[in-house]
Amino acid sequence: MQLSDSTHAEITLLCKQGDDLVSAGNLEEGKNKYVAALRLLPENHREWEAATWIYVAIGDVHFQMKNYDKAFKCFFNAVQCPEGLGNPYIHLRLGQLYYEQDNHEKAADELTRAYMGAGIAIFMEDDPKYLEFLETKIVI
Repeated sequence: MQLSDSTHAEITLLCKQGDDLVSAGNLEEGKNKYVAALRLLPENHREWEAATWIYVAIGDVHFQMKNYDKAFKCFFNAVQCPEGLGNPYIHLRLGQLYYEQDNHEKAADELTRAYMGAGIAIFMEDDPKYLEFLETKIVI
């Protein structure tokens, strides 16, 4: 299944605008652009690869805003979309969010998936507490 060229172009434009707004520190406005892009997907939107990355973008905004419950829902959706399961970045965020929910068993599982898929480098841009936690669970 492929999106029409016009729908794909509109989603791409909205996501680019969202990226620019988020980069400029306008998190709420950026998130609104991503949500608008998600709404352009046809029914059963989780079947579309674009949904994976849109959920990741929305989830990242919520993560930055420390809205961990909303971020978790976004990444939980993303992992169920095409190319979501096995994506190290999605597993990293899920692990971090499980950690923030004090669900350390699931946090360790997801963070291990991220580490196995992308190595230690994937942890370098975030709070070191997540890598420190993982080091108590597996040998790195």
